[in-house]
Amino acid sequence: MLLPGDLLVFNDTRVIPARLNGMRIGRGDTTPRIEATLHKRTGEASWRAFCRPARKLEVGDRIAFGDRSSACQGSALDAVVKEKGEGGEIELDFDYSGSHLDDAIAVNGSMPLPPYIASRRGTDDADTTDYQTIFAKPPGAVAAPTAGLHFTEPLLDALKDRGLEMCTLTLHVGAGTFLPVKCDDTEDHRMHAEWGEITEETAERINRVRQKGGRVVAVGTTSLRLLESAAGDDGRIGPFRGDTDIFMTPGYRFTSADMLLTNFHLPRSTLFMLVCAFAGIVRMKAAYNHAIALDYRFYSYGDACLLKLSDSPDI
Repeated sequence: MLLPGDLLVFNDTRVIPARLNGMRIGRGDTTPRIEATLHKRTGEASWRAFCRPARKLEVGDRIAFGDRSSACQGSALDAVVKEKGEGGEIELDFDYSGSHLDDAIAVNGSMPLPPYIASRRGTDDADTTDYQTIFAKPPGAVAAPTAGLHFTEPLLDALKDRGLEMCTLTLHVGAGTFLPVKCDDTEDHRMHAEWGEITEETAERINRVRQKGGRVVAVGTTSLRLLESAAGDDGRIGPFRGDTDIFMTPGYRFTSADMLLTNFHLPRSTLFMLVCAFAGIVRMKAAYNHAIALDYRFYSYGDACLLKLSDSPDI
């Protein structure tokens, strides 16, 4: 139960239309269709992306994502494959940079709906708002911080009336967060880095709440990941601005938050490992068995649970 004096920490990132469809041009007699999902900006004109079919691409290939025949500004959007990694990941150098690139992506991209939704229907205009939390401000995420989707203005008003406090941080969620763990040893799993920021004002506010005996409630695994990235050994939060690739598995000791509100996640995901580390493996397995038995909804628009930090998280 949430109590007066507790502090809810929300992720205020905004999802961008990060899914681009185009075709490879300028090599060979064919122009294979290419789908790229941007997941991390690496420069003013460059993004890392998951691409398919990646086997159709080589370093130096040019991809046309936009409409070259259109006279509309931003309709043309070309990129060159700068680097090719594992698992379909590539780095793209675009012809535009900065805000001009942002505008061109907005014109040519579509919302990166999760596969279980996108496989059933195409994107529509409503997704631009429905797949955002009410806190969404700075653009840069390629997936919604889904725990925040449960909150509405009336609910926030009710929580404030109860005496709860609220603040925001920013973690631009990348698609790599949701990749399944395929290796037997979790130490061999590579977490993709995500960019985040906690301002000095927010850090001070979190620390003041704890000094007064209030609890810090991370709304979503993304908020918790950034809090832990910014926490010192004593649990105090410092200002943070940069990348984090923190990976929390059972045995990890949390210092930054007392409670976690999170959706139900898939097995073998880094997110399920995180909640097991936070609340305990036995407790989470029991919670998931309960959710399955009562037909709870999983995934982005699914149900959520409020977890307390376990005193014995390894069991």
